Amino acid sequence: MSRNVTAHLFSSLNGVSESPHLFQFDAFGEEEGRRMAESLAPVSDVVIGRKLWQEWRDYWTSDAGSGDGFGDFINPVRKHVVSATLDGELDWNSTLVDGDPIPYVADLKAGEGGDIAVAGGVETVRSLFLGGVVDVLTLTMHPAVTGAGRRLFDESVPLTRLELVDSGTSPLGNVFLTYRLKGAA
Repeated sequence: MSRNVTAHLFSSLNGVSESPHLFQFDAFGEEEGRRMAESLAPVSDVVIGRKLWQEWRDYWTSDAGSGDGFGDFINPVRKHVVSATLDGELDWNSTLVDGDPIPYVADLKAGEGGDIAVAGGVETVRSLFLGGVVDVLTLTMHPAVTGAGRRLFDESVPLTRLELVDSGTSPLGNVFLTYRLKGAA
């Protein structure tokens, strides 16, 4: 039985997914929290890029991150860190992804366990989604326009057809859009 691989990013209306705390701070409520909790409930492994892994490790293992529902999830879950610069043993229940992350995640997907969430960063989500190992990608589109920042689908991405598999709207005006690569069902 194959495990599901999902990715979820927050996005501005103009497609910026980098540093969502700069545009989502006033638009994350009960519906957003409920959807996030539901998506994380079956997850036993998280694939994460080095920068985000370092930021989260520093925050979620500190006093600032204690007592938070997400901290209760992210601290014990198995983390697989995509990095070309880290080496050796990692702490925080983490394993370094050795080499190309696409076959690594494909092997992880074929193994035992719960679902796999790809948490970021932008390049990690982009490469794994376009590489066909992410089953579905959910974007929470916030009603904000940002000036600058990295976009999930920037000018480096060739024409790629997606299929909308789910959508919804929150009372705060966020739109939830879940896609898969067209023809990947």
